[in-house]
Amino acid sequence: MTTKKEPLEELSARGKSSGPNSWSRVSCPCCISSHIEPLVLIQLSENVQLTKQWIMSLISAPVKTGGAQLLVHPGEDMKGDMIVVAAPRCTLLRVTEDLGLCKTYQDGNMTAFSYEDKDNFCNIDDMQRFLTLAERQFIVKHELVMRALDDQRIPGVPAPKGKLKARESSLQKLEKAGIICNITPLHDQKTLTALGKQWYSQKNLWGQPLDGIQAYFGGTIAYYFSFLDFYTLSLFPPAVLGLFITFFLPSINFSVNHTVSEGKEYDDQPSVSSYMVQAVFSMLWSTVFMELWKRRSAALSYRWGTFNLAEQFQEPRPGFHGEIGTNPVTGRLEPLFPDWKRRVRIGLVSVPVVGAFLGMVVMGMGFYFFERLVSGWHKSSDSYFTVALLYLPSIAHIVYTNAGNVYRNVAQKLTEAENHREESSFDYHHTTKVLVFTFFNNFAVLLHITFFKEDLPLLRKRLSSLLIVTQLVNQFTEIVVPFLVDRFMSTSERNLKEDDPEVDHLQAQGSPAFPGLFAEYIELLVQFGYLSLFSCVFPMTAPLLLLNNLTEIRTDAYKLCKLFNKPFSAPVANMGVWQVAFEVLSFISVISNCWLLLLSPPVKALTQDAGLSSGQVLVFAIIVEHALIAGKMILAFIIPDEPDWVRIKREQIEFHSMQALKKQRVKRIQVADTLKDKL
Repeated sequence: MTTKKEPLEELSARGKSSGPNSWSRVSCPCCISSHIEPLVLIQLSENVQLTKQWIMSLISAPVKTGGAQLLVHPGEDMKGDMIVVAAPRCTLLRVTEDLGLCKTYQDGNMTAFSYEDKDNFCNIDDMQRFLTLAERQFIVKHELVMRALDDQRIPGVPAPKGKLKARESSLQKLEKAGIICNITPLHDQKTLTALGKQWYSQKNLWGQPLDGIQAYFGGTIAYYFSFLDFYTLSLFPPAVLGLFITFFLPSINFSVNHTVSEGKEYDDQPSVSSYMVQAVFSMLWSTVFMELWKRRSAALSYRWGTFNLAEQFQEPRPGFHGEIGTNPVTGRLEPLFPDWKRRVRIGLVSVPVVGAFLGMVVMGMGFYFFERLVSGWHKSSDSYFTVALLYLPSIAHIVYTNAGNVYRNVAQKLTEAENHREESSFDYHHTTKVLVFTFFNNFAVLLHITFFKEDLPLLRKRLSSLLIVTQLVNQFTEIVVPFLVDRFMSTSERNLKEDDPEVDHLQAQGSPAFPGLFAEYIELLVQFGYLSLFSCVFPMTAPLLLLNNLTEIRTDAYKLCKLFNKPFSAPVANMGVWQVAFEVLSFISVISNCWLLLLSPPVKALTQDAGLSSGQVLVFAIIVEHALIAGKMILAFIIPDEPDWVRIKREQIEFHSMQALKKQRVKRIQVADTLKDKL
């Protein structure tokens, strides 16, 4: 779709005039400004002029009448297919308080923002300094979730698509009807260019402008890059240990042609000391790494003002439904849905369905056995029937592979049926469903080799091949593909971007949408699993991961800045479900490493030489496993989840909030007493 591009300063300048092709007006004196900052672009389908007028009037209407109380501009003109949205000062401040964001108070500390006390906060007269660009754009998106006050018809949209029910989200209805094609935050090309020079274009190998990333792209993306940075730095100790074990202790840590009692010959196997050092270090490292990351995460949430979020007190997400009633906490009229019904749906529907798909993953391990079995039948009988059977394993494997694609849609439908009120809760449960399946899909083969085949040489070969192939594929997709895309993109568009960075192009409509961070987090989680679960059989795991991640930081930054549309990013206080996933994997690493240590040929030889039975060895392994789990728990308890200074700041905010409530109560009592005296 080609559309006339327009400099942002021209749209801002138009706000000074009145007319059908100018910015909408505001009645609040403090919100009137000669400069209006375009923040969000709404792209419409063609030939919807009547509906466009209705949408613009709805967005600019007051909140009490079902509007968003935002500023709108028709783009080129009323016949165009876009609407540009900005936010007045009072709307930005009101939603900042509703979100529970913390801002710098006059004493220099981060404090939960209060609209009544707004004059005591720093930079309150400059919204571009008081709120980051990502926060301002998210506030616009937050307010665009408008709900109809009563049943009505959408002009220009035939029934039943154009029928809007009471408390139904207007923009969600328009998206389902195909009237709204896309809603995207606008790029600030000048700021983006400066950020790119600091981020992926810098010559030094280490360091990221995390505050700049958070200000421009938002908390969700900033937390990912902060975690990637911290994780890559934390890979140095296991990488040094892996190199030391592999290259500097060959005479001590490797035994040649060691044969166990089963008659299998194992060449070039790590010795007992190598297995134990690597296994114990991996378990301790994973625990320390996660605990230190939680401390860093807490510090970032304070620095970025997101450690006091209050999503449970906000309007429910657009897809939430239920009987209209009064919220007992907020007193607002909104859909209500009993929590016990949601739990029933999760326990009796979602869990069994997800379990069935996980069972398919486990059954997938039987394809290899079935294929060998059918091949044996064919060799012995050589009949037409067995020839037909030869194709069954491949057909079954294709069906099994496609089930993974079906599962994503099933997970989406299951989460929608659970009817979560908050957007974060919906994302948490949906991500958890997809994450569990993806984890089993990635680690099923290695776990099968470890716990059922008990074949450590095969595990080592499979792990090394997975790591090497994954590194090659990742480097190609992360470096070569983005380079080719940027190299062969439109020459005129590239020259225009370089010659006139002030031109915003209204979000470069030809750019693809950002696919999200799920694939990026999965890649890190799989890496963490390889390292914490299986690295004792392949010590070179950490060095290979470190080499990959040193380029991963820059290439991910490059793709985000140059290849995709800017995504909306909600204020968050941590990584959410991903942090839980890494912690669970760290716990599982104890079981995996103890089992691998028990299966190692040198350990088997030692137990056999000592005359220990298999039962005695198993009991001893379980005792060691429980001792290590207890050690991990003690270590996690010793290391606080947040630094002392963050805890003190958080408690100070809670104390000041209590004091403010006391003052409000005293003030109300005084006002009531004054009114009584007058009466």
